[in-house]
Amino acid sequence: MSTPPRWAALPVGALLLVTGVLGVQLTNGGGTYEPLRPADACVERPVTSRADGIEGLTERLVLLGVNNAACRLDVSREALTLQIAQSDTRTDAEIDALRQGLRSAVRQLKADGTLPPASELVDEALDTADLNGLLERALRAIPDSAVNKALKTDDVLDRAIADLDLRTVLANLDDQGSLEQQIEAAVTQAVKDSLEARLRSLV
Repeated sequence: MSTPPRWAALPVGALLLVTGVLGVQLTNGGGTYEPLRPADACVERPVTSRADGIEGLTERLVLLGVNNAACRLDVSREALTLQIAQSDTRTDAEIDALRQGLRSAVRQLKADGTLPPASELVDEALDTADLNGLLERALRAIPDSAVNKALKTDDVLDRAIADLDLRTVLANLDDQGSLEQQIEAAVTQAVKDSLEARLRSLV
């Protein structure tokens, strides 16, 4: 009687291996499927940015602000983003939550010591300002110590957020993924405008 070739035993071995893996999975609770839950928006988590200056600052501000808004509305960050992106109208509750969320983010950044002094933001704000040469040179000549004494970064951010027309910003959303980018771009410009206006009062 001839011995069957070794390759003939491969399907049996594969079946035993699969059965063993399934057994381990079932033993460890793999027989049930539960989708991953979105992260709790009310749990504080560190935020970072790859950018520097005003852009990096506002990126962190918006990431925290959207999280804070979701927490105020008792929804996940993903649910809030989807809700805003899919609706043609923005509720007063959503607008208020986003504005208050951004203001809370300013306080968080101040508390953890990551708000840069206003003097570090001046050059970037003036680079995009439409000023005549004489005024621009005068503003750039203001000593950092005078800028930081007269302007507090958290105050500049608060003023920018207060003046921000969030309803108009959100009306221009293209898709779900653009929520943070739209708010970030608007906050960045608002911060630059606020800095420019405050600097003008110093000369």
